[in-house]
Amino acid sequence: MAQWTSAVGAAQLARQLQAQSPRPAGPGARKPPAYRALADGIRLLVLEGRVPVAARLPAERELALALTVSRTTVAAAYEALRTEGFLESRRGAGSWTAVPAGNPLPARGLEPLPPETLGSLIDLGCAALPAPEPWLTRSVQGALEELPPYAHTHGDYPAGLPALRAMLAERYTARGIPTMPEQIMVTTGAMGAIDAICHLFAGRGERIAVESPSYANILQLMREAGARLVPVAMSEGLGSWDLGRWRQVLRDAAPRLAYVVADFHNPTGALADEDQRRRLVEAARAAGTVLVVDETMTELHLDDDVEMPRPVCAFDPAGSTVLTVGSASKAFWAGMRIGWVRAAPDVIRSLVAARAYADLGTPVLEQLGVNWLMRTGGWEEAVTLRRAQARENRDALVAAVRKELPEWEFEVPRGGLTLWVRTGGLSGSRLAEAGERVGVRVPSGPRFGVDGAFEGYIRLPFTVAGPVAEEAASRLAAAARLVESGLGGGVEPPRTFVA
Repeated sequence: MAQWTSAVGAAQLARQLQAQSPRPAGPGARKPPAYRALADGIRLLVLEGRVPVAARLPAERELALALTVSRTTVAAAYEALRTEGFLESRRGAGSWTAVPAGNPLPARGLEPLPPETLGSLIDLGCAALPAPEPWLTRSVQGALEELPPYAHTHGDYPAGLPALRAMLAERYTARGIPTMPEQIMVTTGAMGAIDAICHLFAGRGERIAVESPSYANILQLMREAGARLVPVAMSEGLGSWDLGRWRQVLRDAAPRLAYVVADFHNPTGALADEDQRRRLVEAARAAGTVLVVDETMTELHLDDDVEMPRPVCAFDPAGSTVLTVGSASKAFWAGMRIGWVRAAPDVIRSLVAARAYADLGTPVLEQLGVNWLMRTGGWEEAVTLRRAQARENRDALVAAVRKELPEWEFEVPRGGLTLWVRTGGLSGSRLAEAGERVGVRVPSGPRFGVDGAFEGYIRLPFTVAGPVAEEAASRLAAAARLVESGLGGGVEPPRTFVA
């Protein structure tokens, strides 16, 4: 019986390997043999989670042809990986990826670390902040006071609590987008909303156009759903939607869906202006593509003079093209797993009907908590607190990185929670690997791309401030030195850091 659960084709693996930056050689160091470089590249893809554990690798001859190297080189690389515990083989079943005993399985997304690891490892993998107290506690108390009438019901509300649907519709209307409660479905976070949309609109094999780079967890969600991702490159800078490219991709590829983050884009922090929004909607409508707009960052404008454009759905008054997704996770707290979709009533009815075979509904208590916040003005107070915290963190992290790593390049976004950093020619994947060894966890650029793009980048979230930000930058500098020296030699374990 085969031990592998998925397979990686030779052409796909070759593209991922060729997209990797070569390992820098330290002063006087010799270039590693070809088999060693190949083994290191495959090992890095496994550690990054971009090649799954228990994935069958191509036969030696197939991979050799795809990489235009000798079969002997591939055979030697596979043997090195077997010796190190990253590959298992059996005659007749082939070879499949593994991780050595004692090594943690690589994350496919950007899951937060367990709390018990935070004393020795600074987590810059997850763009989420602690709850803005006292508003979390107050919202839970308010929700508990309002719970008794709902406790006498079955508790299943597939479209969401009527009170919260009405509140969200009211808030869209206040933003200049007339909305009825029938146009809202409450979901379990933004991920739940986008998962429901993908399953309704884009079956296995359907094309979905995505910004390149884009949010790593959403890209993985779409891959798991069987979608064929069509990347649309962004231009340089923080106003970086290239509408010429979007029109061409939508026209030529005819994707069923397109996914965009127009408000403080994750990971770049870019903010689309009104003209870009209008033209994007027009291009999607002309191509017959449903445009999914992620607004999870829309309230996180950090500078006082930022003028927010109208929502993308303002340019689709009939509601036939744009589906808007919102969430409490970034603006309030990631532990409050409440998201929502705004769409035409018939789309909402279809999403609700399909939901009966998934999760049935969203937790009532959390919906009551969000509704209490929005009804009492606590939401605005909490978001104001969140903005101040994110602004302070951003400024501290920017200063620390500029001090410790002056050759790294980035633009400072005026909102959102992330900094997209070009790493001075170093491999983002190798920096992430080295960072784990010196006590800082960062996601590498290729997590945010398709087929290995953005190897020369990492994403840094605004989740630490003050001395912790300075220590994080110091550890990143140490990781960069390790990469520059070829990751050679031993590394002392990171010291425990207390803010």
